[in-house]
Amino acid sequence: MLEKRVQEFLEHLRYERNASQHTLRNYASDLEQFQEFLASVGKGSSIDVSEIDHLTIREWMSHLHSLKKKKSSIARKLASLRTFFQFLVREGILEKNPAKIVSRPRVEQKIPKVLSVDEVFRFLETPDPNTDLGKRDRAILEFLYATGVRVGELVSLNLRDIDLNQKTARVTGKRRKQRIVFFHDRAAQALKTYLTEVRPKFLSNCPPDKMDDQAVFLNYQGTRITTRSVGRMIEKYIQQCADLHSISPHVLRHTFATHLYEEKMNLREVQELLGHALLSTTQIYAQVSTEKIAKEYDKSHPKA
Repeated sequence: MLEKRVQEFLEHLRYERNASQHTLRNYASDLEQFQEFLASVGKGSSIDVSEIDHLTIREWMSHLHSLKKKKSSIARKLASLRTFFQFLVREGILEKNPAKIVSRPRVEQKIPKVLSVDEVFRFLETPDPNTDLGKRDRAILEFLYATGVRVGELVSLNLRDIDLNQKTARVTGKRRKQRIVFFHDRAAQALKTYLTEVRPKFLSNCPPDKMDDQAVFLNYQGTRITTRSVGRMIEKYIQQCADLHSISPHVLRHTFATHLYEEKMNLREVQELLGHALLSTTQIYAQVSTEKIAKEYDKSHPKA
């Protein structure tokens, strides 16, 4: 049954590949929509996965196009199916991946949004350093920009992962791959202030049965902060910076990488810090830098 195989796949992502909650939600949503489509054409979730062929998948792609879905969204859903069916192939449930021969919509690669140095400094100083939540939020924002970690990696940090003396942290990324990231004095001070002055107060608010005494970043109730909470927190501070718009937690990661590249760090080294498996993924930041240079040229050259 398809429904059973989907649950097995999601458990595989959660427990064996250490997928973030954001990734899990996306896979679950895409696969749920595929099942809903199958039901709408008379093939319920009780269908055997071996009965799903590339023509069925193409039919779903065509249906998504008819709903005016963005090409990027359709491409992601196809990628979700490919990963799901590849899992079934590895498990010996299927002989071949039916989604593999379905053409992917051509998607133009977007240049990620990046903050200038002045913008990011102003944004980092938005939290009120005189309040407990402000101290925690300042530590989170400073850490995100100093290290370039994903938000899922940040919220998963434990105390044993942080070395304030060496100013390093061990993060666990996609597919449980670990790497060492570095942070500067400013981030170290913000982190130290939070850990010594705020975290013990938050932890004392937590009921014993819900306490996670190893979690680095906590919410006011003393439990581990979530990726959604970090997103809401960033949205709150965006509203306090009138000229900053559409900033996601990932923008700080993009900004971190672009600023390092602009300061002449080798792209391979940026790749290591970001935890990218492929250099091609990191090369987008070289394009960001080139585009920025082009804009400055257009503004500065008298004949431009």
